[in-house]
Amino acid sequence: MRHPWVFLRGLTRESGHWGDFVQSFEAHVPDSQVICIDIPGNGSLYRQKSPLTIAEMMNACHEQIIDLGVQTPYSLFGMSMGAMLAVSWCSVFADEVRACVLVNSSMKPFSPFYERLKPLNYLQLLKLGVGPSSDEDWELAILRMTSANKDESVLPAWLDLRRRHPVSRGNAIRQLWAASRYHAPQHASCVPTLVLTSDGDELVASRCSYAIAQHGQWPLRIHPHAGHDLPMDDGAWVVDQVCRWLCDDKS
Repeated sequence: MRHPWVFLRGLTRESGHWGDFVQSFEAHVPDSQVICIDIPGNGSLYRQKSPLTIAEMMNACHEQIIDLGVQTPYSLFGMSMGAMLAVSWCSVFADEVRACVLVNSSMKPFSPFYERLKPLNYLQLLKLGVGPSSDEDWELAILRMTSANKDESVLPAWLDLRRRHPVSRGNAIRQLWAASRYHAPQHASCVPTLVLTSDGDELVASRCSYAIAQHGQWPLRIHPHAGHDLPMDDGAWVVDQVCRWLCDDKS
């Protein structure tokens, strides 16, 4: 029987933004079945209002997997804000989760605000938030902030997703508020957890992942040059790290 992996994306991103990483993960992680979940306000749920807390977002995603009939135990794979959802999820539903992977995230109280969002992004985000910006402006800016490779070949697919499932500015602000306010549980979850980070992340300082791993006493693996969207920049490395960790965990 294939083992379910629930994938959780970050701020204003949706299931479609995983690209071909889903197929690569299923092809190489033994017996895996990926289930991609959108938070309210993103993707197929773009017409809904985004919750103002990570806990509410997590509960909405948990209800989705119940509705989908996903069998327990399942594993979680969360990137950026999606990793906050995964940490919150494991603190409430630990008995349902077999394993958890956290990618390039940050959370209180482990890191200061200027590491959780690097200052070099402030002006760019302000321009996008208050000025007239086209879909192309938005997606190109996101690519430049989240990818070290900055491969613009992904832009047509991203623009198609944006036009089919437009995330409102109100929902983007609500998600940013929820992420900025999220405070990790005082005690780390007992769920086996792997932390992945990128030293080339220009959006969130990799030190934030170091702090998360230290708090949970979880293994940390560091990519030397990939950007914030690690699965896009080097999905093969991510899959390899997950496979090695799962193998080590069984031995």
